[in-house]
Amino acid sequence: MNHTPPIDTALTFAAHGAERLRGALSALIEDLESAVGGLPADHAGIRLHGVTALRPLLSADGPVGRFATMALGCTCQPVRAILFDKTPATNWSLAWHQDRTIAVKRRIEVSGYGPWTVKSGLPHVAPPFDLLASMVTLRVHLDPVPETNAPLLIAPGSHRLGRVAERDIDRVVEQCGIAVCLADRGDVWIYATPILHASEAARTPHRRRVLQVDYAAADLPGGLDWLGI
Repeated sequence: MNHTPPIDTALTFAAHGAERLRGALSALIEDLESAVGGLPADHAGIRLHGVTALRPLLSADGPVGRFATMALGCTCQPVRAILFDKTPATNWSLAWHQDRTIAVKRRIEVSGYGPWTVKSGLPHVAPPFDLLASMVTLRVHLDPVPETNAPLLIAPGSHRLGRVAERDIDRVVEQCGIAVCLADRGDVWIYATPILHASEAARTPHRRRVLQVDYAAADLPGGLDWLGI
């Protein structure tokens, strides 16, 4: 993990590729908790598909999806959702990386798409970087995330540098610096999907639930379909 001192200036999506929307969903936290309330509590991350209660909340014109439309326009759609549930029993760290795969309904071989993987029984594929660069990710915080409870770390502006080779990640993080994405219950972080990010294990672990949703406005080629919610 890179230990460059954190950037403490306010981030904006336009300038840095990430922005904190304070209290944006405070009034809807109970609805979101209810929508995911039946999911197992002992899993670090659950890939969500077929959770019908989430669909009106995450749709482009819904209370969550509307933040994605600010960046992508009204034709965007939620294409993947994951619930991260970090607890004292499931307290992990995540090395610096870019998100490089998308979830689709079925495997169809299309030029430029690959390699393929299966995660939680769902087909995933690495698309051309230009597609990832046209996406945004929302992180909806159901619990507070102080500095001691494993906040997301990002390298501001790294999404503009294309696909970063693993051997170059430390250099790029050093170049861009590190921002710590603290959050209160009801906050939303929006960030460019391919931004370099990481997370350390919580120093003082408390439950830390984050609903992470990827949005895209582009259709997929060659018969590929987004998995969706």
